[in-house]
Amino acid sequence: MQEAIVLSSTLTCPVCGHCKTETMPTDACIYFYECEHCKELLSPLVGHCCVFCSYGSIKCPPVQAAGSTAGCCG
Repeated sequence: MQEAIVLSSTLTCPVCGHCKTETMPTDACIYFYECEHCKELLSPLVGHCCVFCSYGSIKCPPVQAAGSTAGCCG
């Protein structure tokens, strides 16, 4: 039995450490995210499909569903 997909993840800025919980879309990748504290524009690390997979407490819904780090966009 597969576990339920979690739709919220806490993003942590690698520059200033600011944390914010955001709702993840189920039908799109979020490639860029601006930290509301320091205004750094975050983008996915090499090999990751989105900012949630790079900086989030929970991986994006497609990666959760796949049960791997396969990525959601390709």
